[in-house]
Amino acid sequence: MTATERPLGKRTDVDEAFRGSATYRSLGEQELSPAEERFEKARRTTGLFLAPVVTAVVAFLPIDLPRDQHLLAAVLLGVIVLWITEPVPIPVGGLIGVGAIVVLGVVPADDALAPFGSPTIFTFIGAFILAMAMLKHGLARRFAMFVLSLKWVGASTYRVVIAFGAITALLSAFVSNTATVAMLLPTALGILAVIAKLLQDKELVKPDFDPLRLRVGAALMLMLAYGASVGGLITPVGTPPNLIGRGLIEEATGERIGFLDWMLMALPICALMFVALAAVLLLLNKPEIRRIEGVSEYVQQERRELGRFSRAEKNTLIAFGATVFCWIFPGIIAITSGTESDLYTTISDRMDEGIVAVLGASLLFLLPTDWQAREFTLNWSDAAKIDWGTIILFGTGIIFGSLLASTGLAEEIGQTSAKTLGLSSTFAITIFAVILAIIISETTSNTASAAVVVPIIIPVAMAAGINPFVPALAATFAASFGFMLPVSTPQNAIAYGSGVVPITKMIRSGISFDVLGAILIVLLLPVMVDLVLGSVG
Repeated sequence: MTATERPLGKRTDVDEAFRGSATYRSLGEQELSPAEERFEKARRTTGLFLAPVVTAVVAFLPIDLPRDQHLLAAVLLGVIVLWITEPVPIPVGGLIGVGAIVVLGVVPADDALAPFGSPTIFTFIGAFILAMAMLKHGLARRFAMFVLSLKWVGASTYRVVIAFGAITALLSAFVSNTATVAMLLPTALGILAVIAKLLQDKELVKPDFDPLRLRVGAALMLMLAYGASVGGLITPVGTPPNLIGRGLIEEATGERIGFLDWMLMALPICALMFVALAAVLLLLNKPEIRRIEGVSEYVQQERRELGRFSRAEKNTLIAFGATVFCWIFPGIIAITSGTESDLYTTISDRMDEGIVAVLGASLLFLLPTDWQAREFTLNWSDAAKIDWGTIILFGTGIIFGSLLASTGLAEEIGQTSAKTLGLSSTFAITIFAVILAIIISETTSNTASAAVVVPIIIPVAMAAGINPFVPALAATFAASFGFMLPVSTPQNAIAYGSGVVPITKMIRSGISFDVLGAILIVLLLPVMVDLVLGSVG
């Protein structure tokens, strides 16, 4: 029942309004209006028929391309239709595309499936297992409560919103963006309920107000969703597009971006992005009240319930800390001994990030919580619950990205685009890269966006006779954008699924941050590349 449907003057039961909203509800578990249901059925049904039609039409068009490039383009366009319309789950759409590539003879099966053995895949398997442990044993939640317990945070609605964004960004640098937002959502709704009761008690809202439509609630939820995307850019492992882009850049230019180098380049940009994000959300969704009471008590109660560190939490902290240290260690060696030293070469080769990730995750199955009962920090049933669909999608995204390059289709697209658009400078191509990546990421997965756009941008730059490093890295960063729609990222879907964020507010806030983020990438990334990596950019 909405606020307009309640009898006038009836006092809203805030606890009842939030009950059932404090956990993540997938879009399929929500009740759709008749109009929304009609739209979803039409979208998915259309995709079911449109995807094969698009593939067939493009395949039979008289295009002057080699057969393998022509068929790859046809299949890829069909897969993009599947990703946008979702008649089948997005990972399944990718698998259908890979199967079609092999059946149509674009490449042999061994060549098509080779990217599934990439160290990048193992990096995310390990990272997802570590994230599972942090969520299961409450370590991430404990960290969030610690930050919120700081005196600076709890006294202001503005500070609560900013603090939640900072927590999300920091966790998302190492933990799945989706998992981080899902984990913090119940706490955010708990804080919002306290604020709603305060507004009610001070008679700052109507008796029959709808607590799910507060501006502060929209700001808080959107900060969670968007903060995760910003934080995911801080490290190479923060989000799949980072690893895809980094791998393609290394393959094209021979320049490897180390873990520490990436952080040094990304951190200042992400910090300014976060400031811009906070300004946009708090201006467009101005909280109804500035000063709040009761939040600190809520946080303290939550921390008391968490109690002392459990053995499982300590084990998880050991595994997580060891993994992060090993990820950063080659960068430390590079600073002290140089990237040309034998020590750095040996360390960086042997401490591959994928291997480090799976070894760190393996610690969770070796560190006991009860040795007598032979119980360990995680068991395989826990690991089996990680998002294997994302890993499959990630693998298929790499496949299409690598085939675009190996068949020469990406180069053909790049050369044609360069001639058509007249792109002739690093600045112009960087702008083109950022805009293209953002547009695609609004309607497809960020992983798919990076896998498609980066291989296009590299030959565009090469055709213009410039180093593709900066434009390709800019496209990699921009691929993680997508803030306008619930379908743009899983984080957006979680925020929208809370029932607190109207679609109109998401679109208005999202498009504003898309524009500001694009400007920051275009202006700041070349500067940071030059400062950190010298003449590479």
